[in-house]
Amino acid sequence: MVIKEYSLDIGTVLVYDNYIVANFDEGATVTLERAYQIIGISEIHFRDKKFGYISLRKNSYAIDPIIYTYLRGLENLIAFAIVSKKEIDMHNFKIEKMFYKKNMEFFIEYDNAVAWIKKRLKRKKLKV
Repeated sequence: MVIKEYSLDIGTVLVYDNYIVANFDEGATVTLERAYQIIGISEIHFRDKKFGYISLRKNSYAIDPIIYTYLRGLENLIAFAIVSKKEIDMHNFKIEKMFYKKNMEFFIEYDNAVAWIKKRLKRKKLKV
């Protein structure tokens, strides 16, 4: 169940109980400034709670890889999933993963990404 929906100038961000789903517009450019909007949303909803992030890649858009340096610093961001059926996104994922250097996975099916995030969050709760 969606807790809150945000409409940004580059797309939409849906907040669920323990994860965020971002779906950016065709041709958008995700800059560090725009990433701060999403980080702000995560701080509003998950300040003292572990959460996951799903990048739903229905459209083609550009991402400034420096963003991953900042995302790595979010200690409560436990799992990062990318969902796409496009081969180019699979190739880009390998590059993005080098920048992110934390728990990041690629999925073709959205439901598998959600299940993986929930599993990672459950596992982290047990270790706390």
